[in-house]
Amino acid sequence: MLHNPAFNSLPLRAIKPAGWLKSQLEIQASGFTGHLEEQWKDVGDENGWLGGQGESWERGPYYVDGLLPLAYLLEDESLIAKANRWVEWSLASQQENGMFGPARITSVNQDIDKEQDWWHYMIMLKVMMQHEEATGDERIIPFLTKFFTYVHSVIEEQPLRGWAQTRGAEMLLCMVWLYRRTKQPFLLELADIVAGQTTDWSDIFHDFPFWRKVEEWDWTTHVVNVAMGIKTPGLLYELNGNPVERESVHRGIDSLMTYHGQAHGMFSGDEWLSGTHPSQGVELCAVVEYMFSMEQLTRIFGDGRFGDILEKVAFNALPAAISPDWTSHQYDQQVNQMICNVAPRSWSNSPDANVFGLEPNFGCCTANMHQGWPKLTSHLWMKDQEDGLVAVSYAPCTVRTTVGRQGVPAVVEVSGEYPFKDRVQIKLSLEHAESFALSLRIPAWCDDPVITLNGLELPFQVESGYARIVQNWQNGDRLEIHLPMEVKTVSRSMYATSIERGPLVYVLPVKENWQMIRQRDMFHDWEVYPASPWKYGLVADTSFEVLEQDMVSQPFLAKDAPVRVKVKGQLIRDWKMEGNNAGNPPLHPNTDGQPMTELELVPYGSARLRIGEFPLIGERKKGDKK
Repeated sequence: MLHNPAFNSLPLRAIKPAGWLKSQLEIQASGFTGHLEEQWKDVGDENGWLGGQGESWERGPYYVDGLLPLAYLLEDESLIAKANRWVEWSLASQQENGMFGPARITSVNQDIDKEQDWWHYMIMLKVMMQHEEATGDERIIPFLTKFFTYVHSVIEEQPLRGWAQTRGAEMLLCMVWLYRRTKQPFLLELADIVAGQTTDWSDIFHDFPFWRKVEEWDWTTHVVNVAMGIKTPGLLYELNGNPVERESVHRGIDSLMTYHGQAHGMFSGDEWLSGTHPSQGVELCAVVEYMFSMEQLTRIFGDGRFGDILEKVAFNALPAAISPDWTSHQYDQQVNQMICNVAPRSWSNSPDANVFGLEPNFGCCTANMHQGWPKLTSHLWMKDQEDGLVAVSYAPCTVRTTVGRQGVPAVVEVSGEYPFKDRVQIKLSLEHAESFALSLRIPAWCDDPVITLNGLELPFQVESGYARIVQNWQNGDRLEIHLPMEVKTVSRSMYATSIERGPLVYVLPVKENWQMIRQRDMFHDWEVYPASPWKYGLVADTSFEVLEQDMVSQPFLAKDAPVRVKVKGQLIRDWKMEGNNAGNPPLHPNTDGQPMTELELVPYGSARLRIGEFPLIGERKKGDKK
């Protein structure tokens, strides 16, 4: 018997992007995601998941896991056709025994058993789930049922190993999804077997053992495995209802941020958990997988904290690692990133891991990065167990669903320029009046939220991060949510300081000199060199002036940033480079002879060269947020 989650996800296509978010998806479609298979043979016609003789492990499924939702969110027929090639080939490949997919494993990865592996199937299962929700394709439920019948017959002789063992929750996700639709008992039996073969992430996160930078390979410290693994206790909670699973998740997040946390909301990992130094990298694959984990944990536990994390990562770490035109990306990004070049660094990845290009360091992120914005869009809103609506995030969108016990058709239009601006407008269009709960996430960073309905202020209480408002809603009701964004400083290691306003982190943009190091038809490789000084510290008693300007289609570009923060700083004489990175922010910065300077900070995601952790000049303010 499954334990009911707090919320239910809405099917793909129920939520459509609007405003700046739609522009992000359109930019993505005109760049990497819309054209990758034309430019990169690993997901081209020779891919094994299209019947070819080329790469046949994770790269094709990774790519479609982002391509398919993007296609349907934009209602782009050419992208839908591209995604359907992969779906149709997989459906047609199913054998009599239920197995499907390429006949052999071909991959540049040397750490897999090329005779038998379950991992790459798990990604394609997520593709099939999304396809069924978007299209209602009646072939998907029988296809998945037949496959899991086969898995059930062989899983104990061919157990999860390697990547699949650490990522078993991805398979559990599909089993739970399918069981809720078919109620076939063998699926729960199989889920118990798979859960037993999956890495015990609940134990790892409950009593976290990785307190410092990891120096050698381990499956349980690989940053992408960790980002995926954090949702495993949540999936187990759906299976067993054990409250310790929730505790494991929260303790795990606390530990990750204590020992490896970065200012952009992620934990470091270049390739493994790497401590808190602001020049350590974090892999783009980990960013998009952590976002997906937060989306699932929101659904399962209904705790606003996961929405807070989701927004911080999505609005900072995701855009920062991808060029504004979506034609190049980094493998590893750094909070203090003052140069992106081919050079050895104190991480396990290769010297090109922080350049912008087609496949710097390794091609997994090239294939996997596409799910970030589309899956955020499809999880902006959810439903509670009584058919009420839940606002997880306030990016602009339009939601079409039903509400209340009578299933009244409803359209919810979310407008405004959140997270850049602090007011959100919501218009409800109902076929007729209906009583239901509207749960609005109130971020933990917001001290004085105000909600008005048709111009009148509403009283509300916040529980688990949500203001739950139950009433008889009328067609045409209009809500405004004011989430005042105060500039706050966050004290980090060595008294370095980061600056936040709402879910956005603010950084000093360093002028960028992009130099091409490899030319291709479309997706070139670039080094980025600093063309302005970067060694600035923040004056401890600085004031903060917020400047807002009109939105543009690409707000994640420093010169067009729709919001900026002015602060006072000084150049630091003794901030050294160490190992081709900005060194540790000096504990006692030497600013002798340096004038006080006004610095204009921009959102983290809009600056590809930046300083995001500042040495603090002068006495530390008592009110600093810890």
